[in-house]
Amino acid sequence: MQTRAPHLVGRDRETAALTGALGRTGQGRGGALFLTGEAGIGKSRLARYAAGHAYDEGLRVLKGRGTTIGPMVPFRPLAEALLGLFRGDPPDDAELGPYKPVLGTLIPDWQDHRSTKESMVVLAEAVLRLLASVGRKTPVLLVLEDLHEADAETLAVVDYLVDNLEDQPVLLLATIRTEPGPALELAHRAAQRGSGGLLELHRLSRHEVDQMTAACLESAGVPQELTDRLWTDSAGNPFIIEELLHGMVSGGLLVSGARGWEVLGELKLPVPAAFVRSVAHRTDRLGPQGREVLSIAAVLGHRFPLSVVQKVTGTDDRGLLSHLHAGVAAQLVTPDEPAPDWYAFRHPLTADALLAQLTPAERADLSSRTADVVEELHPGLPGDWCPLVAKLRLDGGSPALAGRLFAEAGRRALAGGAAGSAVTLLDRAQSLLAGEVAERADVLDVLLPALAETGEFERAFAFDPALLPGLDAPRRAMLHTRLSKVAYLAGRFTEGVEQVRHARTLLGRDVPDELSAQLDVISAYLTLNIPSPGRIASAAGLARQAALSADRAGLPSVACEAWQLLGIIAREQDIDEATACFGRALALAHEHHMPIQHIYAMVRLAGNEWLAHGTTAALDRTYAEAYQAGAITVAHNVEAILSLQLVLTGRYEQAAEQVETCLQAVERLKIHALTRYLLMVKATLHAHRGDRAGTEEAFARFEAVARSGTQEYPLCYGLALAFCALLEENQPLAVQEIDRALAFESQNPTTFHLSGTHGTRLLLGVLDGRFGWEEHRVLSAISASEMRWNRQFTDLAHAVLLGRDGRYQEAAEAFRSAQEAAAPYPLARHLGLRLVAPEAEGWGDPVGWLRTAEEYFHEAGIPAVASACRGLLRQAGVPVQQRRTGTEQVPRQLRGHGVTVREFEVFVLLADRMGNKAIGTRLHISPRTVEKHVASLIAKTGQPDRESLSAYAAALSR
Repeated sequence: MQTRAPHLVGRDRETAALTGALGRTGQGRGGALFLTGEAGIGKSRLARYAAGHAYDEGLRVLKGRGTTIGPMVPFRPLAEALLGLFRGDPPDDAELGPYKPVLGTLIPDWQDHRSTKESMVVLAEAVLRLLASVGRKTPVLLVLEDLHEADAETLAVVDYLVDNLEDQPVLLLATIRTEPGPALELAHRAAQRGSGGLLELHRLSRHEVDQMTAACLESAGVPQELTDRLWTDSAGNPFIIEELLHGMVSGGLLVSGARGWEVLGELKLPVPAAFVRSVAHRTDRLGPQGREVLSIAAVLGHRFPLSVVQKVTGTDDRGLLSHLHAGVAAQLVTPDEPAPDWYAFRHPLTADALLAQLTPAERADLSSRTADVVEELHPGLPGDWCPLVAKLRLDGGSPALAGRLFAEAGRRALAGGAAGSAVTLLDRAQSLLAGEVAERADVLDVLLPALAETGEFERAFAFDPALLPGLDAPRRAMLHTRLSKVAYLAGRFTEGVEQVRHARTLLGRDVPDELSAQLDVISAYLTLNIPSPGRIASAAGLARQAALSADRAGLPSVACEAWQLLGIIAREQDIDEATACFGRALALAHEHHMPIQHIYAMVRLAGNEWLAHGTTAALDRTYAEAYQAGAITVAHNVEAILSLQLVLTGRYEQAAEQVETCLQAVERLKIHALTRYLLMVKATLHAHRGDRAGTEEAFARFEAVARSGTQEYPLCYGLALAFCALLEENQPLAVQEIDRALAFESQNPTTFHLSGTHGTRLLLGVLDGRFGWEEHRVLSAISASEMRWNRQFTDLAHAVLLGRDGRYQEAAEAFRSAQEAAAPYPLARHLGLRLVAPEAEGWGDPVGWLRTAEEYFHEAGIPAVASACRGLLRQAGVPVQQRRTGTEQVPRQLRGHGVTVREFEVFVLLADRMGNKAIGTRLHISPRTVEKHVASLIAKTGQPDRESLSAYAAALSR
């Protein structure tokens, strides 16, 4: 007889919360709910209730659970749940874009040999996008049971989902035991910040125990002594109630007669001893072989494969199935769908009760025998089998062997991107191999990078290689090398240099190429990130040494890193050399099947083409490859460059949309370098539209996330703030901004080259007389000045100098070269026309250029430059078209006073307390005309004098 309650008892509050959450999910408003409570309290029952209700409401239900064979396995609950998508109507992967290959970690059908290893946050974003994509067609209920058994990686993904499901048609429902641990902490944190609901299940009351007993026995006539015993011994735990009832019924203590249920004998057994006795009684009824089958199953874990159990016991198919069917009838085990060869204990407490009946010697013997069989059936111990056998070897009394297997499982976990699980497994290996110095060093060689990936930098730095007595110098030096890489990833560059120093001291003069290459390449990257005037040259020297040593030692990954760094450094002086370096890195990556290095080399080669020629065809191709390989960080990197190209080529609306979309993604993924770069692009976007307030707001956001030495600072000064000043006709301020960029680069040489120091600075210096032929010779000799964006300005400077020397034909030719370079960049091209027109007498068409520029800037809504062009035309005695439009630039309160566009231009400059001559120079009108406009403004605004008018202008500007 089945003694299980046919319906939920005492859970009205919880069922109401679940049905409400499912209803909201059906309307597109998802979220997260955590069911917490002790073992057997009814979490799984409620999860099944929610799944059934979701099915009835037409939701798609995905289910996974943390319990598994042996120790925790990375991503198991998520993988199990997401694989459910492929058992029916598979999801449309078109919406996932570059996130599809990332999901190959969880979904074997989507694995791609070209896929790259991405961060945990990127994987979590990929899971979110997959669920959202499925949910837009059919709302989703994602059930993750026994989350307390889950690995650190699963918890990281769940934490990310919890914070981002509110606006998605997806409900996450997780069950967690109320035992101290990361999963319970996650649930409480989510509840505290309001991103997830917390339902803690309490034990049943006395009345509810009576109700449940009646439901289990399908009778209202239940003896009082039975309900008294159940209330006392179960403490209101539903699972214990059912188990005790089943044990009493199957053991003949509780029988159904003509007068209803009757108790026969004494009902005085303590719990949990009563539960253990109940399980023992039921397993005894299965016979010695049946008991052995279940004992071996319990040694394997809460789930177990029949193939292993059969091999250990030596039973035939018929005998094994007979024992299993008896176990199912006794409510001990159940088929573990959808895997046909797997069964599971009905509840984890059942496996624990079976293990409690074994003596230590029996458990050790069963564990050793089972480990032998698993190794025979699964050579090499792929997948989950390695950590399982490690646990079996430990239980079997072989700690050193267990330690080696835990170490191997940790290495595999780290290679698979599961750094948190790797740390857990490697920690166990460390403790088990405490007496094996060399093997412990091998474990540390993997553990230190794993700690860096999980962000546990302090744990890594707390380790001192000197604490491993007897370890030879090269092995200790290798550990210091690993610590230097950890320091680099942590942004603690000086500490990284100190670790390199320790390694070199240990090695002395005779450094093997293998270690020399690794030390030199990490030293190069560290040096490049420590602000100093000579950091570029020092980093280049170290990178060359690393490349040579890596070639000799056969370390293609190190050589690839070195050649890419050399290419980055070479860009400024010789872009052809940079291309050759990136080409070598690309060849190495292709030859040795290194997908992430291959894509980075492609991006950098495409970047060279963009810088040299202003074209993005190669970047577009690279983006497509990164997209296909799931290299999310690389893909966003290319998107950021393409966003800047959209700004420079004047496609502002498209740029604004792309910058916002990409910025939201990288901020959510916490890719800080790209966040800074995109904020620089955003400042540049506002600056090139003449929007001072937007520029300064974006720059303030950039400064809030930047750190000392951040290489995007010069771009912010020279590409954003300087251009904003030029569009305000404030050339002295533009010069100051570019000088700030130059000063920054002098102290902290940068690998970005469009900040104006190689182009705009030369033109402005020539125009204001600070620079002549010598400065032009020096500055134009640098390779960066030949990059297409920079070349338009250096060629204009060349034209002006030639024109001043009367070499008009050569000046015209230099101007044509500048126009060819400026062809993709409409704003810069027209600004160049406005800047050099006053110098073009004798070799150019200043009137035609000024008319063209005035038309462009008028249409672009940049009045200061348009006005300057008109002023210069008037000074040349040329009739100027009167512009009546542009009144929308005048604030409403001033338009109400009848203030004209020209008067408003004067009004704006009054906010800075500028005199008539300075205003006239800025607007290209006479001081007398300025005075007339000031008088008109005083009259129209009702201000008593010029000082009050200036204060009013400043206040309105704020």
